[in-house]
Amino acid sequence: MDLSQNLLGEPPATRLPENEEARAALAAGDPAEVAARFPAYSAAWATLAERALAAGDPVAAYAYARTGYHRGLDQLRRSGWKGHGPIPWEHEANRGFLRSLHALGRAAAEIGETDEAERCSTFLRDSSAEAAAALSS
Repeated sequence: MDLSQNLLGEPPATRLPENEEARAALAAGDPAEVAARFPAYSAAWATLAERALAAGDPVAAYAYARTGYHRGLDQLRRSGWKGHGPIPWEHEANRGFLRSLHALGRAAAEIGETDEAERCSTFLRDSSAEAAAALSS
């Protein structure tokens, strides 16, 4: 018997519901328009945050990423997530939340919010090591 094994087990992976209409709109259009039309769609907010970071505007990136992060948390909770457990990167619908979390950590670091940047980094690794690796490369 492995004494270090968690006998209660890990919670099941949480998979957010797909939103094909929002995904298609984001692929074809302006992420700001998609965020306005589908405000719960974290991938639009993540895209806005990533663009703001690339443009050197960490304050706007922080605001966009925080919105995507919180909208994603709402969806995770509605999907049965209890505040911990895997959020698989390979499930496409989870990527908007995970990208928002990563962007929030980057923006927080750029504006000097070191504690928040570290929390975001830890949360991302704990939720999906695959996401942490993919987004850090």
